[in-house]
Amino acid sequence: MKRLILFTLLCMTGLSLSAQNNDTTALEVFEVDSLLEQLEESGRPYLPFLDRSTLKCGIYTLKAGATDHQQPHTLDEVYYVLDGTAMFTVEGEDIAVKKGDVLFVKAHAEHRFHTI
Repeated sequence: MKRLILFTLLCMTGLSLSAQNNDTTALEVFEVDSLLEQLEESGRPYLPFLDRSTLKCGIYTLKAGATDHQQPHTLDEVYYVLDGTAMFTVEGEDIAVKKGDVLFVKAHAEHRFHTI
């Protein structure tokens, strides 16, 4: 099945890293294959797997021909293309993306994946 699989990372910039941070786990390891299984079982396009006060991560997948309904985020975001190819539009500019590409999108920028 042709699809685009993305690792997403939301950067929680401007937040205090002091006493407000109640995250107690020093290390967590996530297996991509296990995350992809969980994503498939959920029937949803997005699986959040890490949610901390300073960082959020997830796996996002779009099947061929799917429409990306993302809205601009209030946080900076990084995408790592785990598999597939697509076009990516950010603020009206199109670029081709493929497995291995890393994309940075500033907060509030209009963006979406298409032509998957």
